[in-house]
Amino acid sequence: MPQPKGELDYVNTYTLLVAVVLSAQATDVGVNKATGPLFKKVKTPQAMVRLGEARLKDHIKTIGLFNTKAKNIIKLSELLLRDHGGEVPNDPKALEALPGVGRKTANVVRNIAFGAPTIAVDTHIYRVSKRTNLAAGKTVLAVEKKLEKVTPDEFKLHAHHWLILHGRYTCKARKPLCGDCVVEDLCQFKRKEMGA
Repeated sequence: MPQPKGELDYVNTYTLLVAVVLSAQATDVGVNKATGPLFKKVKTPQAMVRLGEARLKDHIKTIGLFNTKAKNIIKLSELLLRDHGGEVPNDPKALEALPGVGRKTANVVRNIAFGAPTIAVDTHIYRVSKRTNLAAGKTVLAVEKKLEKVTPDEFKLHAHHWLILHGRYTCKARKPLCGDCVVEDLCQFKRKEMGA
């Protein structure tokens, strides 16, 4: 898969940011179901502010933590208008200053929207990195730093997509499909630990 893609649906950089904020502790499938109708109406921070928090909640109520996420999305939209001319900044600190945006969200947005060679460590990447011993670490940040160090520059742009997809569909949490794994011969995972 030379050009892997994220599985969140979006129409522009702003809607990508919103989708990634909504995806925290939620599935991409669930987020896409909610944002499909939302993104037909709302494509800019201005439109989101006009929509308002109450109506946003109606669109995203099927997503976990929707009350907090709605509040954060309205606030981040207001800040984008006030501080960034309505545009999503390509700057990690500026992104992380927005409500509901942490390091992982900033890395995903910068990678997909701006082509930055960032590695966004989610639960799938954390598990795969530790399980395979590719970049074992006790924290998400430690795993991210190790992945940045061991990933050759020419693969950094797509590395987090490859690892997410591998963790989501092959190196699954409960029942890894080791027999279907393209790197099984390099993996240091002990299948007996999973009762396999």
